[in-house]
Amino acid sequence: MDPYLRLAGDPVLAAALATADAAGHAVRGMTSPNPPVGAVILDAGGEIVGTGGTSPVGGPHAEVNALAEAGERAAGGTAVVTLEPCNHTGRTGPCAVALLEAGIARVVYAFADPGEVEGGGAEFLRAHGVEVTGPLVGPGTDLSGVPQFSVEPWLAARRLGRPHVTLKYAGTMDGFAAATDGTSQWITGEQARARVHLDRSRRDAIIVGTGTVLADDPRLTARRPDGGLYDHQPLRVVVGETPVPEDAAVFPALRYAGGTLAEVLADLGERGIVDVLVEGGPHLAAAFIAAGVVDEVDAYTAPALLGAGIPVISPAADAGTTMTGIRRFTLRSVEVLGGDVLTMATLGHG
Repeated sequence: MDPYLRLAGDPVLAAALATADAAGHAVRGMTSPNPPVGAVILDAGGEIVGTGGTSPVGGPHAEVNALAEAGERAAGGTAVVTLEPCNHTGRTGPCAVALLEAGIARVVYAFADPGEVEGGGAEFLRAHGVEVTGPLVGPGTDLSGVPQFSVEPWLAARRLGRPHVTLKYAGTMDGFAAATDGTSQWITGEQARARVHLDRSRRDAIIVGTGTVLADDPRLTARRPDGGLYDHQPLRVVVGETPVPEDAAVFPALRYAGGTLAEVLADLGERGIVDVLVEGGPHLAAAFIAAGVVDEVDAYTAPALLGAGIPVISPAADAGTTMTGIRRFTLRSVEVLGGDVLTMATLGHG
């Protein structure tokens, strides 16, 4: 079954929900600290007449952008939104009021807004005669097989009080990130690498360790397949006590030469960072896992065997675990990228 249909229960609403989420993903990385919301307006006949994503801070929210595209055809129609419409006047007016004034007859939303100030849009709309359906996703909702919604990292960050952390790594089928001589380019193919760059363009920050800087001298930019830069470039972050050359390709970057990972994330949160991608090597990956701050895993697997090499995760020699401490994730999607496979799993949702 279509995963969006499983949530929305209606083919028309399911298609609108998928389109709205795509609009949210299209603006990821450009809206923080606001959520990357997507919205779709259906006219009275069920046809999509408006689509919008959240503008950068200070600009219109997703619903207002979708309403602007729909124009008069919004009257009597349905708004499908990935996050409950806000009921708060800040840099912009309340989206709930905008929907009401546009003559929207029904609102369907995926996630509730957790904000004490911003929330309450659904209640406002119901009180003014608008039919409201939602949230479609709640604490008990089974999201296995449902692609991650664009607003989920933001919701997780609100819930956790720190940036949402995605651990990304690439390896062979036998679990190696590099050969025994340290070479690692290229384990995965062009399509997988292009997907990584697209993903970078949708994040607020990328974190690597000093070991990766010394071994690979990465730029950590988000580049299109033709080599040009994406419009949005994430903040580059280097952690670790080992000195690195001042002319390393990663610079200018935010440098943390000390402190715990929890302290690093806390500082990034204070800087308005919501969504972080960890692209560090095996040791940094193990450190984030040991610290219990991995919320999502993006695992790129090449159909290849090395037989021996550097593992994708390399914990400290004295690390010990038991099955009682296992952290189980929900499998959200499996995608074939050329000859490689991207497996994405999340720890929880908002």
